[in-house]
Amino acid sequence: MPLNFIFDEQSSCTYPGTLYIVATPIGHMEDITIRGLKILNQVEWIAAEDTRETQKLLKYYHIKTPLISCHDHNEIQCAEKIISRLKTGNAIALVSDAGTPTISDPGFRVVSLAIKANISVVPIPGVSAAMTALSVSGLPSDTFVFQGFLPKKAGKREKILNQLAIESRTLIFYESPRRIETLLDHLIQILGNREAMLGRELTKKYEECIRGKLSDIKTWSAEQKAVRGECTLLVSGHTLKSQENNFDLIQHIQSYLENHADRPMSQSVKDMVTMFGESRKKIYDIALQIKTKTMD
Repeated sequence: MPLNFIFDEQSSCTYPGTLYIVATPIGHMEDITIRGLKILNQVEWIAAEDTRETQKLLKYYHIKTPLISCHDHNEIQCAEKIISRLKTGNAIALVSDAGTPTISDPGFRVVSLAIKANISVVPIPGVSAAMTALSVSGLPSDTFVFQGFLPKKAGKREKILNQLAIESRTLIFYESPRRIETLLDHLIQILGNREAMLGRELTKKYEECIRGKLSDIKTWSAEQKAVRGECTLLVSGHTLKSQENNFDLIQHIQSYLENHADRPMSQSVKDMVTMFGESRKKIYDIALQIKTKTMD
């Protein structure tokens, strides 16, 4: 869909030797700013995470600017090449496959090196999956924690989630569709069964926003033949419960331990996390206190 009025050659948006960080659509091709299109049309080069993906956007808008490949595996070498061209006076746009570069996407090394070289770095804002999902989540949005992708290694992932267990702000995670069920399991075990929203295929034809408890989203996920599209998961922050509710929880845990005295503590804690919808750390701490008092 060419928008000829956008590309007025008499109106230049770019300056020589400047690096532009341009946000691109996360799905719907028309979710890009007019300024962003002008920049992509006027720079000498576009550094792209995947040139094939960016070419689809350029073709849609009849933009013929040449591309440089710049992704996770070649970013150090690519950054040096970009800085060299910027120093000769070229204006260059940096884009990722979707959304805002450097936000869980390549680009940090390029921006960092440009700043160290005293090169002007200009943001061209636009869509972000995290902000898109947060705006329709129904969860508190005045303050939040953007975690992005958690580490794949279980130990590192668990350490971060334990740190987030007492975080009162809304939590935002990115995850691939192949690992979303695993993430949901870990969140339920460590954070408890909180209110959440899963956004998938955001801004695309088959966009879905699944709201409810983490367990409800897990049930939905298990019922799908395959979850498709990158996932943005938002989870409500930790809230302090009243002393009365805490007292009830202690009573429930004590009763469970008495009725399952022959069961290993680890298995009992795992079962109670599912039953009571509280974090694993909280269940374990209370169960350990009960066990210790019983032994005294």
